[in-house]
Parts: sequence; structure tokens; C-alpha cells
Amino acid sequence: MSSCPKCSGDPDSPMSHIESEKSTLSFIVRYYCRKHHGGAVPCPECGNLLEYASKRLDQCQFAKAKKSCLRCPVHCYAKPQRQKIRTIMRYVGPRMIYLKPLEALRHLWR
Repeated sequence: MSSCPKCSGDPDSPMSHIESEKSTLSFIVRYYCRKHHGGAVPCPECGNLLEYASKRLDQCQFAKAKKSCLRCPVHCYAKPQRQKIRTIMRYVGPRMIYLKPLEALRHLWR
């Protein structure tokens, strides 16, 4: 068995949870950008936000016990990025049940 949590297939490993969060985040930022900025790839602003958020997730000190950033005792995003993520989530969040139902249910479960 591999010692790498990402390769072990353990759904409770912190890496699989963080990778899942990154995947969902990538989807919502790309979807938002496509609908609001009209490109097939994220615009520079959305691309920078996605890169910033991904780095913050990599550094999350609560990786194993992470629920959602909204309920986190430590806000690791700077205020402008936190506001932009909120705006994006307000737009994409209600649509997730139609766009990616399993991801939406998984998010609600956590």
C-alpha cells in the first residue's frame, strides 16, 4: 500500500478532501467566468483568484477536519478575494444541484 494519501484511495485522507475542494472550486470559478466574462478559459482576474484559492487550500491547517471555509475559525483569504469567492458562490451555488448534483450533495453533507 502506498504511503501517499493522494494515491492511497482513502476518501478520509486530508489530501483527497483538499483535492476535492480544489476540483469543485475550479469548476465554480470557471463556470462563473464563462457566464460573466464569456471566455472558454478563465480571464486573468478569475485565473488569479483560482490560483490564489488553490494555494490557500494547499496551506489549510484544518485539512483533515475541514468542513467549509464559511464555518472555519480562521479566514485565510484576504478580504478582496473572500468577497469575490462569496460573489461567485452566490451565483453558482444554487445552480450546483443541476450542474453537478453529486458535488452539491457532498458539499451539503459536510
